[in-house]
Amino acid sequence: MIASHSMTLSAPPSARAPGPDLLRAVAIAWIMLYHLESYGLRLPGRLIAYGWMGVDLFFVLSGYLIGWQLLRPWALGTPPAWRPWWTQFMLRRALRILPAYGTVLALYVLLPASREAELMRPLWQFLTFTINVLPGAPEARAFSHAWSLCVEEHFYLLLPPVAWWLARRPAAGKTVAAALGVLLGGMLLRAWLWRQELAPLQGQGAYVERFIALIYMPSPVRLDGLLMGVMLAVVRGFRPAWWAALMARGTLLLGAGMAGLALAMWLLRGVPDFAGIVFGYPLLSCSLACVLAGCLSEQSWPGRWRVPGAAALATLAFSLYLTHKQVYHALDAYLGDALGGSPVLVFCLYNGAALLAAAALYWLVERPGLRLRTRLLAPVPGQGLQPSA
Repeated sequence: MIASHSMTLSAPPSARAPGPDLLRAVAIAWIMLYHLESYGLRLPGRLIAYGWMGVDLFFVLSGYLIGWQLLRPWALGTPPAWRPWWTQFMLRRALRILPAYGTVLALYVLLPASREAELMRPLWQFLTFTINVLPGAPEARAFSHAWSLCVEEHFYLLLPPVAWWLARRPAAGKTVAAALGVLLGGMLLRAWLWRQELAPLQGQGAYVERFIALIYMPSPVRLDGLLMGVMLAVVRGFRPAWWAALMARGTLLLGAGMAGLALAMWLLRGVPDFAGIVFGYPLLSCSLACVLAGCLSEQSWPGRWRVPGAAALATLAFSLYLTHKQVYHALDAYLGDALGGSPVLVFCLYNGAALLAAAALYWLVERPGLRLRTRLLAPVPGQGLQPSA
């Protein structure tokens, strides 16, 4: 990417870096609490209303972890051949995502009563990871949270050829131009969509529907977080002096990231307007990237200390993301009235059941897929940083 082949990589981190584990745990907990409020549970604190930002945190984490996985051979000065490099990457992604995703998708198709909404997009859209870019009925909301997996899959297709093109003849200007192109292109596209499609609908009920369909879910306008994560990986691999300077300022990065996150929350409050749509998402992603960098630094407490339970929750994060809405719906349908509206009981029972379902999916499907991946494919250097990559 950025020309700097004669460099020394820092020593590899421990098998499970505590910072990324903590952020992954925070992301999935934030998302689950956000969705739990749909079942009548009102939790204290205004932060829950921004639980959808947990997805953006996942994007930043994914951009960094996957970007580092792809770029590490060049950072080590051992450029790989295209075909085996690309083939192994895609097989790794398939064995990571498809077993658990396919199992949950089968449950949605074969057990309609388990769906959190009556209607569902056509099966072929889920199989082709296109539910976030193709039009559909607004009421077809079952398994709608798979839209973020579609963004990830499109990222897996896009990043390898771009990384290969940039890394074969590395130049700082080319890398910066590509990153700015993605960032500014997304901002301009969102600005154009707002003016053409959303501005005429302001104040109308259709505004929210069009916002979700055009701004919130489609991959071309949601690459900010993945881009910021990848750029962190680029700095780590090809600008070691910059990376060392960042790692020496972990607490400062955390503070800056939290301040930026607060401003992004203000810009993206409610259903965002023009300023939030154009500038809020890049600010959110940049702020979360600062938080991630801060958590990677051993100078900050998240980079040094392990929070009890964070690693376990991080391990189950993917299975939890896939299953928690089905579990919430099932409990609400069969036990909702019997719980008497007790917030504590609802919180404990719903989340406890979600953890049990996710653990079952992990041990029965996700973990065997990861073991198969380990047997079939060569290990990725530094994979210890990627507890679920």
